[in-house]
Amino acid sequence: MKLSLGFSPCPNDTFIFDALVNKKIDTKGIDIDIYIEDIETLNEWALQGKLDITKLSYAAYFSIANKYILLNSGSALGKGVGPLLIAKHPIELSSVEDLTIAIPGKNTTANMLFSLAFPNAKNKIFLRYDEIENFIFNPSSFGGSSDEAIGVIIHENRFTYQQKKLVKILDLGEYWEEKMQLPIPLGGIAIKRSIPLHIQQTIDGLIKESVLYAFKYYPQLSPFVIRYAQTMQEAVMRQHIDLYVNDYSIDLGDEGRKAVKMMSKYMLQERGIEIKENIFVVSNV
Repeated sequence: MKLSLGFSPCPNDTFIFDALVNKKIDTKGIDIDIYIEDIETLNEWALQGKLDITKLSYAAYFSIANKYILLNSGSALGKGVGPLLIAKHPIELSSVEDLTIAIPGKNTTANMLFSLAFPNAKNKIFLRYDEIENFIFNPSSFGGSSDEAIGVIIHENRFTYQQKKLVKILDLGEYWEEKMQLPIPLGGIAIKRSIPLHIQQTIDGLIKESVLYAFKYYPQLSPFVIRYAQTMQEAVMRQHIDLYVNDYSIDLGDEGRKAVKMMSKYMLQERGIEIKENIFVVSNV
């Protein structure tokens, strides 16, 4: 059986999926066609139902829950892992909503978290995650009208923004954790509901096995991870993996699923999105 799978080029995703897509483990007769794109592209594709299995922002999932169901393995979820709101110099939180803010995609969890912290912010511009810092330095080149611009960063920029003399205004993940008393769900793996349950369960198990295989040889980095990380230093790749790949990536567990359900309640309250179906694949373990 052949299935399509989409994930980002970020080290946490390539680390998780390396063993599966490169058949370092027994794939149980399943062949994978991979599509590697930035997270907002994957979110948009999920809305279109393009791929059989996909990484996506948890905030985007609730809009397509009638088509996709979440797997228990492969997630980016935890504490101290959230997006950061940054600027060129310190800014009072009370002035944030009046500024132009660059967000890494309309459908991202980063946008949801920013909206939770600053519900009255209207001056948003949506860019690829790797364009945010350039926007802060030169907003006019992206159509911005203000010299005072801020942005929300994710992925490897979290580890490198200080090298560019940028400063943190707020850790949006910490804001969620303090408010909800739960880890922050960033990105998950979803599979089409139309795929038979036993295949859903097999894929769930294979991703778990792929993560465990990667951890078995870590901190060694595979050529697959290095190739897609491109110019990133290996130390930054490991920081990325250490932060975003953890026990929740192996299995969400009760606390992880509780955190995702809490986000679904927030989406219902704020956006009127109600999920009537089960949102997690039933484990076969």
